[in-house]
Amino acid sequence: MPKKIYVGNLPFSATDEEVREMFAAYGTVESVNLITDRDTGRPRGFGFVEMSDGADEAIEALNRYELGGRSLNVNEARPREDRSRGGGGFRRDRW
Repeated sequence: MPKKIYVGNLPFSATDEEVREMFAAYGTVESVNLITDRDTGRPRGFGFVEMSDGADEAIEALNRYELGGRSLNVNEARPREDRSRGGGGFRRDRW
């Protein structure tokens, strides 16, 4: 079963291919997904890599690895927390 890895503090110039090559040195890369802002399309500086083998070695080797002048934050991805939809809404009782 592939392991999903979080890669943070990526330089905004990083490409899918560059990240794939970096992780492929440690095992088989199934996918690379660099996150972009949905409104502007600009990179957000983080992404996810799925590896079928070598994930633990990649995490160990690439955490704090310097890429483009930035120290990467690499660890096993955690499930996304459930976001509440509350707060920031219109409240008629304040008028």
